[in-house]
Amino acid sequence: NIVHTQGWIHCHTPATDGSGTVKATMDVLFDDFTNMRLPAQLRVSMACCLNMCGAVHCSDIAILGYHRKPPMLDHQHRSHPANFPTSEFCWPCILGIIQEPFIEGIF
Repeated sequence: NIVHTQGWIHCHTPATDGSGTVKATMDVLFDDFTNMRLPAQLRVSMACCLNMCGAVHCSDIAILGYHRKPPMLDHQHRSHPANFPTSEFCWPCILGIIQEPFIEGIF
C-alpha cells in the first residue's frame, strides 16, 4: 500500500504537498503493484515535513519533505493573534526553527 497525509488540511508547517509526489511515485510503481512484482507487505509512505505524520519511520520506502530554509512569516498580515494562532503554528516544529516572534506593536 502507499500512504500519505494531506498536510495542507491540518498542518501549518508542511514542507511540501504530498499529493503530487505520491501520484508520481504511484505512476512509477503501478505496473509493479498490479503485476505483483513487489514484496507482499511493501509499504511506501510520504510525509510532508519532519514531523513524519505519514509514518515514514516504519515504511519500506519513505519519501520525506523538508525545509531547506525556515518558513518566513509575513508580519504585516498578522495584525491580530486570532488570525493565525501561533500556539498551533510553533509547537509542531520539532527543530525549534519556528518560534513565536516578539515584534513591537504587533501584540
